[in-house]
Amino acid sequence: MAKKELEKPVPVHDGKTRCSWCGTDALYTKYHDEEWGRTIHDDNIFFEFLTLEAAQAGLSWITILRRREGYKKAFANFDVEKVAAFTDADQARLLQDEGIIRNRLKVSSAIRNAQLFMDVQKEFGSFNKYLYSFMPGGKPITTYHGPQVSTPESDAIAKDMKKRGFKFFGTTICYAFMQATGMVNDHVPQCDFR
Repeated sequence: MAKKELEKPVPVHDGKTRCSWCGTDALYTKYHDEEWGRTIHDDNIFFEFLTLEAAQAGLSWITILRRREGYKKAFANFDVEKVAAFTDADQARLLQDEGIIRNRLKVSSAIRNAQLFMDVQKEFGSFNKYLYSFMPGGKPITTYHGPQVSTPESDAIAKDMKKRGFKFFGTTICYAFMQATGMVNDHVPQCDFR
């Protein structure tokens, strides 16, 4: 998709102007309007998006969004302690669960990422503190710079997380995670939900 197409806001049936990526799909529109770009500081939500964004690798976000409830059920309502304690039997169960993407590497990495997430919480006091230690002034980025797939911040976070052993969390996925959790506000300037 061309840069201009990504930047062009789209009015939807309710007269509101939105970022073009969400189109007119009701689920995508709701996600765009109510969650995407909203700053959160809740480790539970960070773990949810870490799991979902990693599952999305190589797929479209709408594919994962449509399975979000399935992931919520399969991954113990994104309770990081419960997921970190999943056994081989739990992994086998997940690989049979039609409500999620049944990719062996993604499933095993979700469990390992939960364990590593808890290690980061112990080291920094919270995953939120860890993430914001990479942000300029410890604050979200609210200046719109046009469509991007990575930034120096996402590069640094992804590099550090890789060093810690996290999987399926390169700089592009990290940047999408940052957009989803409001670490960066990438709503186009004309968007009514900026």
